[in-house]
Amino acid sequence: MGANKKAPLSVKSLKAGRPPTARPPKSISRKTTKRLINNHHQLEKRRLQAVARNDKAAETAIAAEIEALGGLARYQQASLQGQHRDRGGDSSRVLMQWLGIDDDNKPATAPLEAAKPSFLSSAPLRMLEVGALSIDNACSASGCFHMERIDLNSQGPGIMQQDFLQRPRPKSNSERFDIISLSLVLNYVPQHSDRGEMLLRCLDFLHEPGMVSAEGSDSQNASVPATDEAIQKYFPSVFMVLPEPCVANSRYLNEEKLADMMTALGFDLLESKASQRLVYYLWVRQRPAPRFIPRFPKKELRSGSTRNNFSIVLQGT
Repeated sequence: MGANKKAPLSVKSLKAGRPPTARPPKSISRKTTKRLINNHHQLEKRRLQAVARNDKAAETAIAAEIEALGGLARYQQASLQGQHRDRGGDSSRVLMQWLGIDDDNKPATAPLEAAKPSFLSSAPLRMLEVGALSIDNACSASGCFHMERIDLNSQGPGIMQQDFLQRPRPKSNSERFDIISLSLVLNYVPQHSDRGEMLLRCLDFLHEPGMVSAEGSDSQNASVPATDEAIQKYFPSVFMVLPEPCVANSRYLNEEKLADMMTALGFDLLESKASQRLVYYLWVRQRPAPRFIPRFPKKELRSGSTRNNFSIVLQGT
């Protein structure tokens, strides 16, 4: 009897022949996503506290715990998963609805329909998206802005790896923006004083009140007065998104204090919205940078064992 010959294995596709390490990461459940993000925030907070105490042993141990969870890359994967449309994510959709752009990125009847030639066609307005995870969100897809995206750990082309707190200050108006997006960014900054510094730095990177980016943005004086009422109403501005408990259940921050801080910096609240998990704000710059900014310390506003410790501290001038 002749030796049995095995039939050659057939590979159905290149994808089927790839090793497991080449497979795309599995989707993370909503429950796992929330747990990963919360655990990462808590560990990062403890690590920073250890740094402040100069406790090297504790810092090393906590850093190892963060890495065991997958580090910053795993945190960003969870955050990006949470932005998927089927999870109700992509907070920039709220901003676009406020600006009169519907979910299909088509102009709605108000308020920017009148500004369609300058706003939608030539798109001279510039947006800085801090903490960007994707180049495909609603703001990017709308074609309304010249986008510049930064993040501490870039997820790919189109997102510059940069810390906003370390970003060089603008040398000219051509390096300034009409809107800065701080969507789920402040709550990730570990130090409460750095959160205040981030808000203060927005004044450097935004155009002056009543001014917008000039067409082309290649000259030293690349800003012009906003002549359209719709543009004047919404720009320059800061789009801010926070977890709802940061303002609704914090010992040290509520909406009144947040509004007082932003008012002191020259902003007025134009739009706001609260969902079950998030709060959204659009702060429009109405006044030049003040010569004096009062100090907003970490001060208890609510008591109770169920409160969280989120705070924003403005050191003042």
